[in-house]
Amino acid sequence: MAEVFFQGPFGRLEGRFFQSENPKAPCVLVLPPNPAQGGTMNNKVTYALFQAFVTLGFSALRLNYHGVGHSQGTIDGTGAGELLDAIAALDWLQSRDEESTKCWIAGYSFGAWVSAQVLMRRPEIQGFVFVTPLTNLYDFTFLSPCPSSGVIVQGERDPIVDEKTVALLAEQLDLTENINIDYRLLPEADHFYTNNLKTLHDAVVEAIPNLKLKKTKLGKKFAKAIIPNDDY
Repeated sequence: MAEVFFQGPFGRLEGRFFQSENPKAPCVLVLPPNPAQGGTMNNKVTYALFQAFVTLGFSALRLNYHGVGHSQGTIDGTGAGELLDAIAALDWLQSRDEESTKCWIAGYSFGAWVSAQVLMRRPEIQGFVFVTPLTNLYDFTFLSPCPSSGVIVQGERDPIVDEKTVALLAEQLDLTENINIDYRLLPEADHFYTNNLKTLHDAVVEAIPNLKLKKTKLGKKFAKAIIPNDDY
């Protein structure tokens, strides 16, 4: 895994990049929680999500939004600046993986909301993973019609986000023609997936290869990874 820097809208952005040995492997951008609340690319849930894609053979990039870590600029936290960061990161990722024909977007919490906005702006994205989307804080109705199939993961013991609203989002998106949404409810998980990071990782690893995409399907060959359940 390499430390990388690339140009963003507010200066240099910092990221961590895993390059698959397969030049045609799918690629994914993984977005962290709200930087105004301490969200970084090293957040444990973000890392578990990132590692799930690595396990599946993706080339994967996660980043620090502007103002976080070694990324230049001043922390925003409204979503407007973070969206621009994400678009710049996706451009960089695709420039590195020019042979890849499949592109995904993923995010945790606030990162899921930003991911949804990127999804609507980039028609080449073929799949997504939203982990604990903040349906109680942000409006997701702009995802209509939903342009890509995806996976939504939610903890049943989440005291911050009402699980019923996340389930309703998954149900509504799944109504889009030719779109499939795999909703994974993890019974023991809270908002931070305490003692359930491996469960989250495994749920994503299981769901993605079986997801019926609108245009193409991912292969099912991937290496097993041993992921600790409570620390990274």
